[in-house]
Amino acid sequence: MKLKLGYQELITQAMTQIETLPLEQAKKLLNDENVIFVDIRDVRELEREGMIPNAFHAPRGMLEFWVDPDSPYYKPVFGEGKRLVLYCTSAWRSALAAETLQKMGVPSICHLEGGFSAWKKAELPVAEKHSKPHSG
Repeated sequence: MKLKLGYQELITQAMTQIETLPLEQAKKLLNDENVIFVDIRDVRELEREGMIPNAFHAPRGMLEFWVDPDSPYYKPVFGEGKRLVLYCTSAWRSALAAETLQKMGVPSICHLEGGFSAWKKAELPVAEKHSKPHSG
């Protein structure tokens, strides 16, 4: 089966529409109170690999719902007017997510060049994600 548009074309198109934040610039924004790093990976990825210190976890599957003030799932962190730096493992999901949020009208949105794997490879700070205790 040949798709009309494969994932690579979707990512390539998204990359032409969004801002990609180079690692060097991202590192400088790490302690900027007007910037929120948003980790869109699955929680199991965070627990296994760690995350950027003080990043906000917003799973990719819920992102549009958490960002929209009209959604019952809205998270106020997205309405604070801060610059949002999305990231995933390889900058594929974050490129698609940044493009979608930009289409929705979210201001000051970009994504991290190379994703979390590039962040770790550059030996930038990594925080541990603690799993929640299971009840029962």
